[in-house]
Amino acid sequence: MKEAKNGRITEEMAIIAKEEGVSANLLARRVAEGRVVILKNKEREESRPVAVGEGVRTKVNANIGTSSIKPDLQTELEKAKTAVQYGADTVMDLSTAGRIDQIRRRIIESINVPLGTVPIYQAAIEAIKRHGAIVNMNEDDVLKVIERHAKDGVDFMTLHCGVTKDLVKKIVRFKRVMGIVSRGGTFITAWILHNDKENPLYSNFDYILEIAQDYDFTISLGDGLRPGSIFDSTDNLQVQELLVLGELVDRARESNVQTMVEGPGHVPFDQIEANVKMEKAICKGAPFYVLGPIVTEIAPGYDHIVGAIGGAMAGIAGADFLCYLTPSEHLALPTIEDVKEGVIATKIAAHIADIVKYGGKYLKRDLEMAKARWELDWEKQFKLSIDPEKARRYHSRIGKKSLKTCSMCGEYCAIKILKESLRLRSTCDIF
Repeated sequence: MKEAKNGRITEEMAIIAKEEGVSANLLARRVAEGRVVILKNKEREESRPVAVGEGVRTKVNANIGTSSIKPDLQTELEKAKTAVQYGADTVMDLSTAGRIDQIRRRIIESINVPLGTVPIYQAAIEAIKRHGAIVNMNEDDVLKVIERHAKDGVDFMTLHCGVTKDLVKKIVRFKRVMGIVSRGGTFITAWILHNDKENPLYSNFDYILEIAQDYDFTISLGDGLRPGSIFDSTDNLQVQELLVLGELVDRARESNVQTMVEGPGHVPFDQIEANVKMEKAICKGAPFYVLGPIVTEIAPGYDHIVGAIGGAMAGIAGADFLCYLTPSEHLALPTIEDVKEGVIATKIAAHIADIVKYGGKYLKRDLEMAKARWELDWEKQFKLSIDPEKARRYHSRIGKKSLKTCSMCGEYCAIKILKESLRLRSTCDIF
């Protein structure tokens, strides 16, 4: 951000400008204004930078990480690689079990896309081991974990800085169906209630900015009070936290620290656009990172579809970064196949949003697919598919007989009949 404010185009900006097909000068101006962030810790020399924000492609994140139910490093490494293989622009390590430092470092080594983390998870787990309870962690415990993640090369960190002591006092007054569903938000809330002190991430924000300056990681301001059901959406607590985050965005920009803002998880479809526009107004165009959003509560096993529906609308409204959901959301840890399904569903949502936001080059692949369908060019259709393997596998069910017709209609293929009719008409016209 400092380089951009000084009018200099860094190597990362040049790479991104070429990849995104945008002017390097325009990109630099948006970075300087905080409307675009470049995810790249300076400690990670081999990773490719990724831009999130205004005027660039809508990005997709995939969450992975161990839990006490299954603390298996190899499985999580495979999930990370699968997520990248199927198009995730970033990966977040949310590990809460096993040797967390080692897990994070191994994941960083195994992928070349930006990695995000939530340091409060590790700080809380270490506090239980060291002090007996999460609420007994001290401020240094939290800050040291943030610095450790930065040193390891983490490119962006979710920090729940907006859950202030003042807001925690209001939680009792504002009743919700689902209370607080953010794990990090709950840790911070419990700590504030127990210690009767201000959120250490908020009270030490200036020090956190210094760490971010040193390593050039992006702060992702977490929504610790996000709604956990569509019945809690856009309520007093959510909006007041967003106002705090808007102030922190201003402070970060003054210190040349890149920030993005995390958005609500459960939102009725008709409130998504208002939520996006509210964040963009309050946070002065800061990139918006949304989980889903989830637009109905009744689809366990299909929440990757629910999230893609909400994500497409959010992206069209101006959200910049979509965090995937998998079919196992709300039910279990995702499998490797769940990760694949979640990434693909969210990539589709992001692509739909980019067609509406930008058109042009984002329509090219769709046009090529339409032409390939008209020509009944199956190989080209497979090649253009977001999941060629699945497209080919499904098509193989009908055998080779239908290769010269569309797959549903067989001999009554609309494309085949129309082409034959046009050919006959053309022949008749000669005479």
